[in-house]
Amino acid sequence: MPLFQGAATALVTPFRNGKPDYTALEQLIQFQLENQIDAIVSCGTTGEASTLSLEEQIQVVQFTVHTVNGRVPVIAGAGSNDTSLALTKAKAMEYAGADGILMVTPYYNKCSQTGLIKHYITVADQLKTPILLYSVASRTGVNILPDTVQILARHPNICGIKEASGNISQIVAISRSCSEGFALYSGNDDQVVPILSMGGSGVITTAGNIIPREMHQMVQYWLDGQWSEAARMQREYKELIDALFCEVNPIPVKAALGLMGKLISEYRLPLCDPSDATMTRLKQVLTRYGLISR
Repeated sequence: MPLFQGAATALVTPFRNGKPDYTALEQLIQFQLENQIDAIVSCGTTGEASTLSLEEQIQVVQFTVHTVNGRVPVIAGAGSNDTSLALTKAKAMEYAGADGILMVTPYYNKCSQTGLIKHYITVADQLKTPILLYSVASRTGVNILPDTVQILARHPNICGIKEASGNISQIVAISRSCSEGFALYSGNDDQVVPILSMGGSGVITTAGNIIPREMHQMVQYWLDGQWSEAARMQREYKELIDALFCEVNPIPVKAALGLMGKLISEYRLPLCDPSDATMTRLKQVLTRYGLISR
């Protein structure tokens, strides 16, 4: 069985006065659970993990695990361009109680595919918690090629991949080459249904922060065989999804949550407040979708 089927929200990390805001985080988690989300990703890219200390990451994941209390899987982000540090982070997330580890490719070093294989296997050999690969070359500069995924998928502790390359041809190749038990998740909110059509198990979603029920329902329609309804929802929410990525993630989605009154839209440098144009666009789009009032 996959770690989860459906929609997993890559949850933002709310801040207040420069520190994680656990009151807001608890409310965000409850909002997710009340709206049928299938899993929660804590301390991923959307959670600004790159500017959280390891101690903060552990605390945020532990708090999330405690608040969720087994109702859905909690997957913790981990990864580094230093394999030793990536292993340290992954072990810390395992100790914090995560049900799975989402491990992004090493960044900046631009390692070879052989290096990627050694990196992931080194970590997977020393964990009990299942690992999801995370391929997002637009951020890391490193792409996990289909042949590499095929090799890594044979490891008993590597259970799937979040595919955010945006390359549908590559995703088809991964789907073709990996066994049925290896889970394929969309890492792009505007490609959920196309990836589901290739045997995908769901999506790890940014939009789920503000529309968890709708992202869950989109995938559920597909799993229930209501393919035209799933495709309708993919088209229906395209404008909202585009607005959430008009600046680098998670700037717009945090601003949207601020407009919805769910947190203070505070960031850690080098991320900063969105432009006036982005705020105008978000207000218009959120109003159009009925997420805020005029």
